[in-house]
Amino acid sequence: MSTTRVLVTGLGVTTPVGGDVASTWDALLAGRSGVNRLEHDWAEQLSVQIAAEVAVEPGDVLERVQARRLDRSAQFALIAAREAWADSGLDEAEMDPERLGVAVASGIGGIQTLLANYDLLQDKGPRRVSPLAIPMLMPNSAAANVGLFVGAQSGVHTPVSACASGNEAISLGVDMIRLGRADVVLVGGTEACVHPLPLAAFGQMMALSKRNDDPVAASRPWDTGRDGFVLGEGGGILVLESESHATARRARIYAEVAGAGVTADSHDIAQPHPEGLGASRAMAMALRESGLSPGDITHINAHATSTPQGDIAEAMAIRSTLGDAADRIVVTGTKSMTGHLLGAAGALESIATVLALRHRTVPPTINLDDRDPAIDLDIATKVRDLPEGDLAALNNSFGFGGHNVAIAFRTA
Repeated sequence: MSTTRVLVTGLGVTTPVGGDVASTWDALLAGRSGVNRLEHDWAEQLSVQIAAEVAVEPGDVLERVQARRLDRSAQFALIAAREAWADSGLDEAEMDPERLGVAVASGIGGIQTLLANYDLLQDKGPRRVSPLAIPMLMPNSAAANVGLFVGAQSGVHTPVSACASGNEAISLGVDMIRLGRADVVLVGGTEACVHPLPLAAFGQMMALSKRNDDPVAASRPWDTGRDGFVLGEGGGILVLESESHATARRARIYAEVAGAGVTADSHDIAQPHPEGLGASRAMAMALRESGLSPGDITHINAHATSTPQGDIAEAMAIRSTLGDAADRIVVTGTKSMTGHLLGAAGALESIATVLALRHRTVPPTINLDDRDPAIDLDIATKVRDLPEGDLAALNNSFGFGGHNVAIAFRTA
């Protein structure tokens, strides 16, 4: 296995609680929810009328002409990538484009463009379908546009593994650097499916919370009153860089991506393995690749979607993987505030994990009023400080289809 160290040197987001990294981090520490009742006319017919929409509309950030040529999911990715690129201090003119890569994931892709153009086709005929529809709706549109923005020529990739997609993109970026295919890779995820069809479909699966009258309290990981996740939208991008490249340019380093674990359950298309066996193997693999032991982990940003089965399966996986060391690990579920960003969730929550290590501060899990007795973890319900010294943390992401990805970070 390659010993190349992979460092995080830039961060960018647009989320339901903030339009950039600073505002998002402040909101997470303050325990502010981004979940609201939907004010769109189309929401009135739905059984689920709540979601976590972005705090800053992309039209307020992007130029109008550019925004019109991008699906909402690609808009989020480009906004986050711009912030991450600027934050990294990298100069495109000084980069070898053949050593620069992109891995930006999405669980669903350009669904808003797809559905809008299908409606046009049905209502007004084929001549009204946009000539830009295909490059806007294709699943790799976000990654391609981020690649065009930075001029990446090493490889531009779009992992698709449902709600594990964002973390799988991070894993892929690490592999690209360790295999010597790139020096710098922009990684992350994006999702934009707050739309009547996904809301209706998830609702029919009984996957979403129906707390329409109390949206702020709807996402409640590990609570006995949890009744499903809250759909969110947004994007998150990290700049990954080989240690030698970052050191040569004296880059600011947020953290090290120490390792990753990627597994599959092969159990059910929607439900996790009831004992979290695949999730446990992913965490164990991330530890093994990182050279870390369970006792080295001080913090976990959990997948914690607020679903009845998923929360228990993950808690069992954490306990079985980390054993007694789990008693000393501070666990949090930031989806309690942001909702579930599907293919962007892993990216956003990995960024939160990186910031927790950098600031030695763990954001709270809100809405945890009555912990499920089956959950045997130390869950932060208030801001918690982490100790001094070298620290390591895990971020978990799991998705429909039985996908499991765990990323291990440590202070650099």
